[in-house]
Amino acid sequence: MDEADRVQQAFAAVPRAHFLPRGARSRAGEDIPILIGRGQTSSQPRTVGDMLRLLDVRPGQRVLDVRSGSGWTTALLAHLTGAAGEVVGVELEPDLARWGAANVARAGMPWATVHRSAPGVLGDPEHGPWDRILVSADAPALPRSLVEQLGDPGRLVLPVAGTMTLVVREHGSLVSSHHGHYRFVPLRSDTDPAT
Repeated sequence: MDEADRVQQAFAAVPRAHFLPRGARSRAGEDIPILIGRGQTSSQPRTVGDMLRLLDVRPGQRVLDVRSGSGWTTALLAHLTGAAGEVVGVELEPDLARWGAANVARAGMPWATVHRSAPGVLGDPEHGPWDRILVSADAPALPRSLVEQLGDPGRLVLPVAGTMTLVVREHGSLVSSHHGHYRFVPLRSDTDPAT
């Protein structure tokens, strides 16, 4: 099965509506970003699909989901890793972290969790390295601290200054490529002094 089919299966298995505020659930099928509170959004499905295809998640991998918001991307990633994998979502906003954790718990995939980011820390370096890292917020520059959390081999997908960026680490080398322009909420610069 190719990656596009695996991503489509994940979308079918993890309905976006379950990860939206009650009043927004009727709009879950619209290909638009939807506000989820605290100035954050649930990214439009087409954008999430593009990012997941670039990330190329494999069963059994360890995946970090940065700015996990409602937990939807965390649950999608958990579907892609399967029960042999591990997915950790980190969210800066305490209210969203609690809500996202509850949403992921209800999804019935105990190998996936969401917790609040440690103050001043981007990602989860304590539990790295990670096979895959997904970032759902726009960084002004490539965050060195996240690159340092990436395993070898590993893939990191994030928007950098509005451009979707894929960083691949393999045999000690890093290769970056660019994959179109996207709009995201900003990745808070106070979480990563290295940017």
